[in-house]
Amino acid sequence: MKLQEIDKSRYRKHLNMVIAALIVSLMVMALSFGQLLIMLLGGDGDHFIFNLSGVALAGGLCLWVLYRFRQHEFMTEVVYVWQLKQGLNKIYRKLRKIEAAKEEGDLNAVVILNFYYAASSQLFKLDDNTITMDSLQLEVNKLQALIEEKDLKVTIEDYNPSMLKAF
Repeated sequence: MKLQEIDKSRYRKHLNMVIAALIVSLMVMALSFGQLLIMLLGGDGDHFIFNLSGVALAGGLCLWVLYRFRQHEFMTEVVYVWQLKQGLNKIYRKLRKIEAAKEEGDLNAVVILNFYYAASSQLFKLDDNTITMDSLQLEVNKLQALIEEKDLKVTIEDYNPSMLKAF
């Protein structure tokens, strides 16, 4: 995965529209499907299973629509951030091993951490998460000091997700 520059205001606007559309669609479809199932199959008594089925059908349909339109230009920023979060999560799950390898001088660990910190910074800025930026900057400074100390040539573009297999 490569980092991309995206317009924060466009991303936030599109994300909010997608979230609002999903919430409204899920509510309307869940109620409609639930009522339709009750009308067609239900009788007297508890309709919990029909309502739950309506929610499941509505959720499945919403996911299918998201999947179907993920390539649309409107979804570019939203999908990019979603994929970025997935990539960061994969790194985070192996972060202890990566940090330990960095201390042992593993160049791939340094490359992964360099990407991880840059991607995290981008994500925090997009999501207005200013609380953790200070602690992230401390980690970035430590990594940069190590890179300079060992005179390494490391860029964000050096990162490849297949590097995680070693950890």
